[in-house]
Amino acid sequence: MKALAHRQGRMLGCSLAGLVIATCGSAAHADEGSFTASMAALKERIEEQARQIEALKRDLAQQQMLIDGMQRTRDIGEVRGRGTASAGAVAAPSATPPEPVSPPRPPQQLAQAPKPVGQAPERPKENRPPAVAPIFEQPGVLTPPGKWLVEPSLQYAHSSSNRVALVGYTIIPAIVIGLIDVREVKSDTFIGALTVRRGITNRFELEAKIPYVYRTDTSVSRPVGAGAAADTSFDVDGHGLGDIEFTGRYQLNDGGAEDPYYIASLRVKTRTGKDPFEVKVDRTIRGTTGTGLQTEMPTGSGFYTVQPGLTVLLPSDPVVFFGGVSYQHSFARDNVKQKTNDGDLDLGKVEPGGAVGFNFGMGLALNDRSSFSIGYDHLSVGKVRVGGRRPTTSIRAQLGTLLLGYSYRLNSGNTLNLTIGAGLTEDAPDLQLTLRMPLQL
Repeated sequence: MKALAHRQGRMLGCSLAGLVIATCGSAAHADEGSFTASMAALKERIEEQARQIEALKRDLAQQQMLIDGMQRTRDIGEVRGRGTASAGAVAAPSATPPEPVSPPRPPQQLAQAPKPVGQAPERPKENRPPAVAPIFEQPGVLTPPGKWLVEPSLQYAHSSSNRVALVGYTIIPAIVIGLIDVREVKSDTFIGALTVRRGITNRFELEAKIPYVYRTDTSVSRPVGAGAAADTSFDVDGHGLGDIEFTGRYQLNDGGAEDPYYIASLRVKTRTGKDPFEVKVDRTIRGTTGTGLQTEMPTGSGFYTVQPGLTVLLPSDPVVFFGGVSYQHSFARDNVKQKTNDGDLDLGKVEPGGAVGFNFGMGLALNDRSSFSIGYDHLSVGKVRVGGRRPTTSIRAQLGTLLLGYSYRLNSGNTLNLTIGAGLTEDAPDLQLTLRMPLQL
């Protein structure tokens, strides 16, 4: 800009000198009568050129002030670590020759100050956690206040297991007297759910989830010790309303661009679905060997459950780290009776074990439409007690699942979320697929 100002001054000087020379030359050839008129015109033109020079000086001074302001803004942006590229692009010198000098701008245009460069964006008033592709049951982003969100979802889970049961005794090493049952079990579960959320305040929301469950199990077994000649297949299924859930979530703090968000939740699960004690079990009666399996698949757990939890989200541009912990407590039931093909079997008091869960992961926004998440979810379920004691078949179950999530925003503004889960422990389902599409009303 200084070179531009110097060039403008030289051009004005040359113009003034040429004007003086041309005027003097014409005056030398004029007669004495017109000499006075020519001098008056020359004086007027000199005064006009002087006024233009003063206007150019003011223009240059204002441009220098703007350059100094932009330089200070760039320095501030470099200190804050934001907007350095933008400020540098404005203040960097150009390798191309300077453009021709443009005419002076009107004063009203010069008075308009440019927009600040490299300034950090204003903090949103609601200060909500960043959105990531959801992979866990507990979402991290709360529903805006006064808004309804309806989320239809479809989940598919597949699991398989092999089991060898020894019923007998041995008197010689490696020789078993009795029954050896080799069994392969494959299970498939489809859960279609409708979830409704309502934002109460900026930090509090309520949720209700209504699931519909369809389950099918296929068991292939051969009791080797009984001398069976072929495998025996046992297929069962079940479908109906699942356990309805109600959840409340509250954001504990404000959080920020580099500060974590803490979200507390409380989930209550009912027992609206058909529980395992309401379906018949094929047991051994009157010398007939039963399978010991259920003749119909249940659609619910059979217990009321309360699950408090805490979710943490930590923004760290360009990713968001998240995780959470929870504890699931199922209330015991008295006078429980198991239905069998030989009548009801009195079990007495049944106390499910508590379940401790934790998860963690990270989310990355790929562009303005899509995002990707990866995480791990683990649930440790305690042993069950029946009639005041733990059965010998009661074990602690460990369910570990690796989860991958994808999120894509459609042209309609709705978001399509897909989650893929792979079981890492024997108790976890081998495969989980979940498809969600939240619709804000």
